[in-house]
Amino acid sequence: MTLQLFAHPFSSYCQKALIAFYENDIPFEFRMLSPDEPANGEEFARLWPIKRFPILVDGGRTILEATSIIEHLQVRHPGPVRLIPDHPDLAVEVRMLDRVFDNYVMTPQGRCVFDAIRPETDRDPYGVREAHAMLDAIYDWLDKRMADREWAVGETFSLADCAAAPSLFYADWTHAIPAEFKHLHAYRARLLARPSFARAVDGGRPYRHFFPLGAPDRD
Repeated sequence: MTLQLFAHPFSSYCQKALIAFYENDIPFEFRMLSPDEPANGEEFARLWPIKRFPILVDGGRTILEATSIIEHLQVRHPGPVRLIPDHPDLAVEVRMLDRVFDNYVMTPQGRCVFDAIRPETDRDPYGVREAHAMLDAIYDWLDKRMADREWAVGETFSLADCAAAPSLFYADWTHAIPAEFKHLHAYRARLLARPSFARAVDGGRPYRHFFPLGAPDRD
């Protein structure tokens, strides 16, 4: 049975999952979540009433959350690129960095974006300042970490880099990575050059006008 991914190509978490599909050339059906595809939205809501995407349907199983989708693909649809290392210590570190990018880059970035979407009377400038402060702190930490490595963990591309790619892509649009963090800028550039992420970015290009803070032309 064909794998079905309910997603939107401009979503950061959907891009995270898409990287894993593209890394191992795993065939799937893209179930577009948009007002133009109401049947997809109705089925999606039945499968997951919380209505947060992406979700993966594989036969009779529904897999929630991008990280779990990537883990599922490695277990049930393995390919030559192993995004979670076999070595247990490296696997722990990969999962740890996956959470770092989701919680301390993607989450504060998203907080800023969602604040910009709200009516002006409901905005939270204090919360946005907190989010900017968290991004400043994690940028500094990541710049030091990436000083002597190509990828987030070990010597190969992994789940952690799947999380890093859309996190840093949109975070730099939202709250620019300072120029002095050259190691982090170089890592972001390597992620953008990775064919799997470049493909995900290209898929989202038609929707850049939806980005409420203004999408730069540089990426």
